[in-house]
Amino acid sequence: MEARRLYRLFSDFNCPFCYALHERLHTLNLIEQCEWHGVEHAPYLPSPMKPWQGSVGAELRHEVMLVRRLEPDLPIALPPGKPNTRAAIERAIASLQDSRTRGMRFIREAYRAFWYEGRDLSDRQVLDDLAGDSSTLEPADQLRRRAKEWETAWQTTGQAGVPMIVSVEGNLLIGCVPTEDLVKFFGGKTR
Repeated sequence: MEARRLYRLFSDFNCPFCYALHERLHTLNLIEQCEWHGVEHAPYLPSPMKPWQGSVGAELRHEVMLVRRLEPDLPIALPPGKPNTRAAIERAIASLQDSRTRGMRFIREAYRAFWYEGRDLSDRQVLDDLAGDSSTLEPADQLRRRAKEWETAWQTTGQAGVPMIVSVEGNLLIGCVPTEDLVKFFGGKTR
């Protein structure tokens, strides 16, 4: 019987803070207590990914610089742009439904593929490569419906930011907070 997840982790692949928090949760052995919920915090982003420029480029450079300060050992590179993540979230849903282990592996690899290799997560071939064609794709309307459920749950919190962790009691932890705050939120216990 699968363990009950006590925390919902709302996250988006194109957010460097989500990537950093996801890796920290792995390092602290806390990811197993989380149920990952992908949400599009920037649904207006293009598919396929376009090269960044102007203020979007400056924002992306600034975000990557901040993450490097927060997590100096995290492998991160400035990607060529920011993709729309709807297809990646739907592929994560399919992978998670196939198997939690396979789904969480896909999610971690997708973060790394974008934030370290600069791969376009709106590209179906990239997603197929990352999934290893191992996930059974459900009908698109079912994947979209599940993604919409996650988005609605995220919006219900009244917060617009990611990453966000919600405890079973409804307590929120927003952003890529210091490790001690993260551990405290999880009850001070790491495995």
